[in-house]
Amino acid sequence: HLDQSGHSNEPSIEYALEPKLDGVAVSLFYKNGQLIYGATRGDGKTGEDITHNVRTIHSVPLSLAGDQYPEELEVRGEIVMPKKAFKTLNEEALKKGNKLFVNPRNAASGSLRQLDPKITASRKLKLFAYGIGFTSQGSIASTHSDSLKRLQGWGFNISAEMRVASSIDDCFAFCQALESKRSELEHDIDGAVIKVKHYQLQERLGFVSRSPRWAIAYKFAAEEEMTTLMAVDFQVGRTGIITPVARLEPIFVGGVTVSNATLHNMDEIRRLDLKIGDKVIVRRAGDVIPKVVRVVLEQRDSSKPLTEISLPDNCPVCRSPIDIDTTSIHARCSGTLICPAQLKESIKHFASRKAMDIEGLGDKLIEQLVDKALVKSVTDIYELKAPVLALMDRMGAKSASKVIDAIENSKHIELSRFIYALGIPEVGQTTAELLTNHFSTFEQIIHSTEEELMEIPDIGPVVAHNIATFFKHPDNLNKLTLFEKFGITFKQAPLSEEVNTTSNLFGKSVVITGTLPSMSRDDMSAKLKLAG
Repeated sequence: HLDQSGHSNEPSIEYALEPKLDGVAVSLFYKNGQLIYGATRGDGKTGEDITHNVRTIHSVPLSLAGDQYPEELEVRGEIVMPKKAFKTLNEEALKKGNKLFVNPRNAASGSLRQLDPKITASRKLKLFAYGIGFTSQGSIASTHSDSLKRLQGWGFNISAEMRVASSIDDCFAFCQALESKRSELEHDIDGAVIKVKHYQLQERLGFVSRSPRWAIAYKFAAEEEMTTLMAVDFQVGRTGIITPVARLEPIFVGGVTVSNATLHNMDEIRRLDLKIGDKVIVRRAGDVIPKVVRVVLEQRDSSKPLTEISLPDNCPVCRSPIDIDTTSIHARCSGTLICPAQLKESIKHFASRKAMDIEGLGDKLIEQLVDKALVKSVTDIYELKAPVLALMDRMGAKSASKVIDAIENSKHIELSRFIYALGIPEVGQTTAELLTNHFSTFEQIIHSTEEELMEIPDIGPVVAHNIATFFKHPDNLNKLTLFEKFGITFKQAPLSEEVNTTSNLFGKSVVITGTLPSMSRDDMSAKLKLAG
């Protein structure tokens, strides 16, 4: 933009530099200088109401200082838990035998969501303001730096580390200097934020999607430390996948003491050439699960024998054979319906709306039933009685009776939904429908070979292997016999309208994602299927 003499009438480019605080982003709304509400950032449009809790934080002004503020003002900032307060909180939790927080950010987030504001008040949280959202009088400053000075004058904390730079070289120098003193700061940071200082230039630069062209985050490198691999255990995930976990000599890294780290799978162990007794580098960034990055080969002592790491033959929880799929990197427990490690998630999936649709048998009730050993297998659902259910938390005679009715109603179900409910790895609703459309009976599906399964369009070697393995397992077959004993029978899927072969969509593949404004994704899916 040039003036009449040909000179630019825009400000020169300067940059506002600030630490990237590792806390919880919040929005605070003031009217006539009084705090009206506080909310978490949420999805950018809707957040959680945390008004009662933010009122207990000393660095959140309940009334703005001075009198030169807009009638309506939205202040954006980050609530953090200082490292000292985090250490004290975990020390107290340890004494009481309570669960420890992973890092200060999680502790701050949990503190803001407490039902009792007194607990929030005791957590020593701190607010740093970093910007202004809405004001009733429009812009109140020409630069980001000036906005922060106004906020400071109204009683808000702003970071003492904030600076202004006039070149990219100065920006990099700021980032490097900030990273070098990262450990000395009273609260966690995970990088720096660089913003074009002048709002006029910010407006010209604009946005790409939801990201501003006038700001960028400079993320610091993940923190790493060296320690010793003491052992490797194998854990069973909710879908039966066997995951090796490194047991480490405890080391302080990324703000917490780390004694465990993920190893992902056996391929990763072979790639690292990892052996028990090795010196290893462990990395941790934010609340990401600690990871073994590499073996320090130069630290290997040839006089001390190291132990090779091998995958067990049987599941460490239920002793079912471990299935190793040659086409995949995963090892998996084959005892899908009997493995306690998979039980809660298996039952939740089995009872879900798209599976057996047992209304009222929700996550909390399932967890209670499993924890109290009232349900030890998915088939035990069909032996539940109303008086037992009525004794569970938040249940009564009427609610229990409704759940029992829903369990009874689920006994007559489409075969495809029953197959989906079994939770066979990689077998979703579409694959279950392919199976029931291809085979005449459930017996044929049970006894089908991998080769026969791969003859079905869209079923490849991995899915075929998973289906055949599931139906070979004797315990799974015993469960199917029990389902039959409890009265599970299969009905014809409801006939739909005839597919429109002349539709413009016939033969095309469509992906549905996000939220649709006029109908559910299931309804849209049904319409698309009818359109071919």
